This record gives sequence, C-alpha cells and structure tokens, in this order.
Amino acid sequence: MDKVKVNIYTDGACSGNPGPGGFGAILVHIDDNGIKHEKELSEGYKNVTNNQMELMAVIAGLEALKKPCDVTLYSDSQYVVKAFNDKWIDGWIKRGWKNSDKKAVKNVELWQRLLKAKEQHNVEFIWVKGHAGHEYNERCDTLAVKASKSENLKEM
Repeated sequence: MDKVKVNIYTDGACSGNPGPGGFGAILVHIDDNGIKHEKELSEGYKNVTNNQMELMAVIAGLEALKKPCDVTLYSDSQYVVKAFNDKWIDGWIKRGWKNSDKKAVKNVELWQRLLKAKEQHNVEFIWVKGHAGHEYNERCDTLAVKASKSENLKEM
C-alpha cells in the first residue's frame, strides 16, 4: 500500500532575535476522493530565535502525522532545507554535532527532535522564497506572526 502523500508548509517568525517568536505550519492532503484536507498548526514562544521557530514549524508538522507518509515539505528557511539537501546534518552527526569549523551546532536538541519526527516518513525538502506571494508560505507567516504576539507565549 502506498504511503499517504502530504504537503507541509512551514514558517517561523521572531520579533527580535532572540525575542518573542512563533511558528506556523499547514498540512495539506488530498484524499482518494479528491477532497483537499488542511490542518493549521501554530504556537508562540518567549525569547527564541528565528531559526528555532523555523525548526519548530517543521517538527510540529511532522509530529502531527499519525502514520508513515510521503512528505513534501516547503520552507523558506535555507537553514532547514540545506541541512538536509546539502547533507549538512550528516556532517554534524559524524563530527559529534560540530559544524565544519569544529564549533558546536546550535539548536542540537531541536535538530535531534526533528530527526526523530521524520524517521518514519519519506521527506523531500523544498525551499521557497519567503514573502514572495506563495499562498501557503504567506499563510504560514501570518500564523507564525500571530502566534508570536499571543498572550500565552510558552517557554522553549
């Protein structure tokens, strides 16, 4: 049986870096009857960086999947997309979570959580230009910014 195909669109936002931040993710699935299903996810956090929110958007999207899926994940974060497409993460792991300059990789706990979240899925990462009119990227940005301004920001 084929895995379910899901598109996940993600974005992170931060006011200040670090500062209050949020993420937005939209999961899109077209069922066997051709009906489109969408699920929006967002959450706001205190004192975070933009990269942390970009990672949390991807993590939340993948963790929301209930069974193994074929995922096409769209992000405007070069940090996230290149980590997988340019195999940065393989090098980081090989070097004990050190980058090519032998410095500690930032956000290791989030990268590890992301790796665990993507384990059971086939994930293709696609970069999209941010703030360029891409419908889902714009919607994710709106979700992320709104979450970053919410009254009940979480601790990271």
